Amino acid sequence: MSDVAAIQQLVQKQKALKQEIAKVIVGQDEVINQIVLSVFAGGHALLIGVPGLAKTLMVNTISKALGLNFKRIQFTPDLMPSDILGSEILDENRQFKFIKGPVFSNIILADEINRTPPKTQAALLEAMQERSVTVAGHNYKLELPYFVLATQNPIEQEGTYPLPEAQLDRFMFAIKLEYPSFQEEVDVVKATTSDFKPVVNSLFTAQEITDFQNVIRKIPVADNVIEYAVTLVSKTRPDNPLTNDFVKTYIDWGAGPRASQNLILAAKTQAALNGKFSPDIEDVQSVATGILRHRIVKNYKADAEGISEEEIIKKLF
Repeated sequence: MSDVAAIQQLVQKQKALKQEIAKVIVGQDEVINQIVLSVFAGGHALLIGVPGLAKTLMVNTISKALGLNFKRIQFTPDLMPSDILGSEILDENRQFKFIKGPVFSNIILADEINRTPPKTQAALLEAMQERSVTVAGHNYKLELPYFVLATQNPIEQEGTYPLPEAQLDRFMFAIKLEYPSFQEEVDVVKATTSDFKPVVNSLFTAQEITDFQNVIRKIPVADNVIEYAVTLVSKTRPDNPLTNDFVKTYIDWGAGPRASQNLILAAKTQAALNGKFSPDIEDVQSVATGILRHRIVKNYKADAEGISEEEIIKKLF
């Protein structure tokens, strides 16, 4: 299949994908768009939202519709790296045998990743970055596509281990979940308190998703779009000559080069999902909030004046 035909097929299939997801999930269109973007761009996403906003249900539904294996890991303060990676045991022949942990799946939901100590967080982050796991000196490759969706509860910060900036940087998107509107909540209550069980059909195979990811990476990007993305990221750094006074006043640290890479990759994916064969500046702007939100560090002035990351990002355009 030619790359042009592949992109046209992707446009059709992602529309069908969103219809399948809508059978179970009411509203949350922007969140679903960003998760689908992450999957086809080959990145990972961090979901930030209070309990009960259907984060687990959403990931479960998306993995079914994508035809991928799904595992959920509930992170707790006593979780050890071997609990998620797997461990070696002695079998009946007194030979060591490796039992794979839940990290061996296509889609991982890392529930409340900030509840577990740094040692266990680091074990998951190695799997995210390297797409492989090392246990007792043996290296095990993970099945592709591989996608980690971590959730964080923004309310309770006692007894948590917040992810350091360098580890947050491994996530392509930080996606904020808001409360549903009144009508959406009415629809949710109607749907979830009846005996009707919607059936979600799988529309893709793992190989198809990997092929689409490869086609998206081949999409050409004009130099001015790449320069725009790099300029946008440079403007988040307080000591950069391109920076405006607003950023200098409210930001301590800006985003690194990984933000520029992710902006272009997400813009390519956004263009492909909309049937375009090359991204433009609007595509970069449409993905910028999700990609920069967790990569800029506000100072105490921004906190004191109630200025959000989103407001700061809007001032960069």
